[in-house]
Amino acid sequence: MNRRLLSLDVFRGFTIAAMLLVNNPGDWGHLYAPLAHAKWDGWTFTDWIFPFFVFISGISMTLSLGRRAALGDDKLHLLVHTVQRGAVIIVIGLLLNLIPTFDLVTLRVPGVLQRLGLCTILAAPIVLYFNWRAQLAWLVGLLLAYTAIILWVSVPDAQGVWHTGSLQAGEDVGAWLDRALMNGHLWHSSKTWDPEGLLSTVPAVASQLAGVLVGHWLASHRLPVEKTVWLLLAGLGLLWLGQVLGAWSMPINKSLWSPAYVLLMAGWACIVLGVFHWLLDAMPDAGLRARARAWLRPLVIFGMNALFLFALSSLIAKMLGFIKVAPAESLKAWLYEPFQTLGLAPVNASLVFALLFCSVMYVIAWAMWRKGWFVKV
Repeated sequence: MNRRLLSLDVFRGFTIAAMLLVNNPGDWGHLYAPLAHAKWDGWTFTDWIFPFFVFISGISMTLSLGRRAALGDDKLHLLVHTVQRGAVIIVIGLLLNLIPTFDLVTLRVPGVLQRLGLCTILAAPIVLYFNWRAQLAWLVGLLLAYTAIILWVSVPDAQGVWHTGSLQAGEDVGAWLDRALMNGHLWHSSKTWDPEGLLSTVPAVASQLAGVLVGHWLASHRLPVEKTVWLLLAGLGLLWLGQVLGAWSMPINKSLWSPAYVLLMAGWACIVLGVFHWLLDAMPDAGLRARARAWLRPLVIFGMNALFLFALSSLIAKMLGFIKVAPAESLKAWLYEPFQTLGLAPVNASLVFALLFCSVMYVIAWAMWRKGWFVKV
């Protein structure tokens, strides 16, 4: 498939824009509920974002690796290149975690980019050496294996109390494994478990394989309208399966990246992508399609440098926190003060700050797009 999918670019841009919005409020104590992660079980709009990134990465792997392998490129060379790319993403994530203290003793080892890099590395051989049926079998097998480990293996919690099948924070097998391998290097807010831990990367790879399978469908020679219809139907089916599995087995939970969460988020990803695919790639009316493309161009611009914008926004957010304009006042607090004097409700002032942050990042993305600067890893 040589024609670039505009809907995939817009989907990527939508996801990075949403990430910028939820990651940069003026005040973490004042948020609209959809703009914060679910505290444990359940999900919100914010819980869409990370699995959407993983899902998009899977689609891109099919459209790039799969196509190049089909054209005769050496699979081992492609595998080595992809592993190197995943390693670079992991290193970028670790470097961001080092800022601002640059203290290896307290460095958080897991992270969002680290998980994205690991998923890329682990999914690459499955994409290159297996057909779509085997990839589906891998997806199901990973979810079954993860469920069995979480529900049937006994481990001690941080206080030494043993649990079998506990799904509470810090008591599951993944939390025990992270403490055993990375104690002192976990998420600072919990210290005894990490939402991007090693074991929960297994079902995250399944999320990536869901995107890989959708990539096969998008790369097929089916009519664009047919692709849209089946994306939407598949999305609805996955939503139903996710809800049923969440009630029957492990609940929907982002921190555990439960199988129900995998299916539910894959369903939402299919629906959101399906809507964009209809508007931008499949709509029969060329005039309406052109108008939709014009209206959604800002998301295309966001999506052109998604990884760079993620890293840059993380760096800027850290700098706003550690740069001091007074002994007890950060640069962010100083910048946020005027918003608190506008007479807005605290949640609205916090949201306006986040929207302004997104706008600044869009200006950077637009300038890079105009110059033709596209940062690739």
